[in-house]
Amino acid sequence: MSTSASVEIAVVGAGVVGLATAFRLAAEGREVMLIDPNEPGSGASFGNAGTLAEYACMPVGTPAVLRALPKLLFDPDSPFSLRWTALFQLAPWLTRFVRQSLPAATRANAAALAGLLTEALPAWEEMASEAKAADLLRRNGCLYLYRREADLRGSASSRDVRASFGVHQQVLTPNEVAALEPRLPPVAGGGLYFPDSLNVTDPSLVMRRLLDAATARGVVLRKAKVSSLEANGGVVRLSGPGFAVIAGKAVIAAGAFSRPLAAQAGDRIPLETERGYHLEFPTETPLLTRPVCPVDLGFYMTPMAGRLRVAGTVELGGLAAPPNPRRLALLDRGVRQFFPNPGKPSSQWLGFRPSLPDSRPVIGSSAKSPDVIHAFGHGHLGLTLAAVTARWVAGFIAGGRGNPLAGDFAAARFS
Repeated sequence: MSTSASVEIAVVGAGVVGLATAFRLAAEGREVMLIDPNEPGSGASFGNAGTLAEYACMPVGTPAVLRALPKLLFDPDSPFSLRWTALFQLAPWLTRFVRQSLPAATRANAAALAGLLTEALPAWEEMASEAKAADLLRRNGCLYLYRREADLRGSASSRDVRASFGVHQQVLTPNEVAALEPRLPPVAGGGLYFPDSLNVTDPSLVMRRLLDAATARGVVLRKAKVSSLEANGGVVRLSGPGFAVIAGKAVIAAGAFSRPLAAQAGDRIPLETERGYHLEFPTETPLLTRPVCPVDLGFYMTPMAGRLRVAGTVELGGLAAPPNPRRLALLDRGVRQFFPNPGKPSSQWLGFRPSLPDSRPVIGSSAKSPDVIHAFGHGHLGLTLAAVTARWVAGFIAGGRGNPLAGDFAAARFS
């Protein structure tokens, strides 16, 4: 294909949300071009904890986090940290985050996420079946681990919020935790078990299956960087070094890199970057049978094919800084509290999560450019919400306006 082309729909970003969206649109008979300068399914779509967390309606910002924020930000070993060199850049985002952590905002954000998450697992199971990836999903549930009784008591308000939205959750005694995961050391607090959640055995292979299914349905993949977007006259012009395309519709699904393109479409979105890390440890036999999150440490331990992945924590600090060895060391020390001799990690990873102050993604038409559809800002829920986001995007492109939840995720909420 030449460096200049035209297409019905251009999807910018080939992470899991972009892949799912391209697949869904192509399955509906649309002509789709998928554009990304990097390998499809890399970045946070590859490096995540592998959980499809339908229970995760609690936003990052809550009154509890707000009360603990000074301690969290000043402790370099806390699950929520800040690169202080980025403080000036982050100040507007942090101001919004504080407001969104107040009780009324927290409840509203949780309600919005709960409504979207209701559709997440059915959409994923449908997509996985169509993309021949169902064998990579496991329904073993997910376990939150509380090592102290006080931590379990402190989770009561979050449990109540989830219960009010119909989330299936079970409080476990320490003995019940031991029965569920016998290789874990004893804990004093107990656990919270989400029996309905899914996890994937290999995120990279899931991405490959989605890509193969999308291209089999006619999706054209272009390896290019989109740096310019111009929407007018019923078309969207996208261009970058050595690349140009004219599209009838454009979907911005570029994750943490989406803000400049959204701004060119006319939408000022307060998107910032959470830097996520993982370590992997080879395992001959699985150490766990499901994802386990020690809540006080803020990471997940997820059994994957031939390895244990330890992933998580929040580090605010932009896209440019190199990996922070303290965060990797934090994960390494953390996993050894549960498995003292896991050996040396076989791999380490840094990636970028797109983070919004209210923890809600932006899904829907641009407020200023109706031919541009936003599908980014999913934070910790990109993998979980990919399939339902793709459904929504397909509905918006088809002209649907009746979704009662659409306003909760619209770009216009930041106006």
